[in-house]
Amino acid sequence: MTPRLLTAGDNVVDCYPDLGEMFPGGNTVNVAVHAQRNGASAAYLGVLGTDEAGDLLRKALADEGVDTSLTRTAPGPNAFAVVRVVDGNRVFEDADVGISRFTVTEEDLRKVADADLVHTGECSMLEDDLGRLAGAARILSFDFSERPWDYVVEYAHHASIAILSAASTEEDPAALARRVAQFGPGTVVVTQGASGATMLVNGRVLQAPAGTGPVVDTLGAGDAFIARLLVGIMRGEESQLLLSAATSYATKTCAEYGAFGYRADLPQPFPPVSVAG
Repeated sequence: MTPRLLTAGDNVVDCYPDLGEMFPGGNTVNVAVHAQRNGASAAYLGVLGTDEAGDLLRKALADEGVDTSLTRTAPGPNAFAVVRVVDGNRVFEDADVGISRFTVTEEDLRKVADADLVHTGECSMLEDDLGRLAGAARILSFDFSERPWDYVVEYAHHASIAILSAASTEEDPAALARRVAQFGPGTVVVTQGASGATMLVNGRVLQAPAGTGPVVDTLGAGDAFIARLLVGIMRGEESQLLLSAATSYATKTCAEYGAFGYRADLPQPFPPVSVAG
């Protein structure tokens, strides 16, 4: 049976001034697309703008076969981020949320309840709705990325699966995973960039190295990892093999610019007028 994933929250166009191009992205969009590519039936809940960036995201989601029946359109500019690539690593310079903020509706929650697993994260601006999402979802996955510890403490109890990044810290990933698990998540995963990933599941600590292959741009690699991981969890794959498969898949996505392709010329003038709020 095909696993059903629903992702809720942020979308963005990643703008590369040095290339003069933009790419569709955002944690929950990237996870939906990569989950679809890995055999899941993925749906995306979020809000797109009416500009060229919004059009690019709409086309990419449709072309990838992601269900957009819950995807809204609002008048105004789509969210964007400005990205530079330094020695293969993505560096964010500027960002604007555009019209992407939204509130989860009762209709959304009914769709959430139908999914096998729901994923959102710290960029989605859905903290006020996390309790409702967790109550409706069979399994809720949450990407904490590199948020500070007090943020993790506040929201970890909502998540069945908690995902964190420790690529830029020296903290022991297994110890970090155990600390997070004390707040309720049954599965805690810590990504470590080029050092691979650590997973705590059913009290067991598992580790896997990063995959091998050319690295052009690391943007979206963590999201690709999450997608492969969640698909495997829904399928009941053995945890150690799944962790290795997820790190290998993430590395493969680093061989090209952007999170999953679909490059388009940057609109001019750039950057657009700020609409942050």
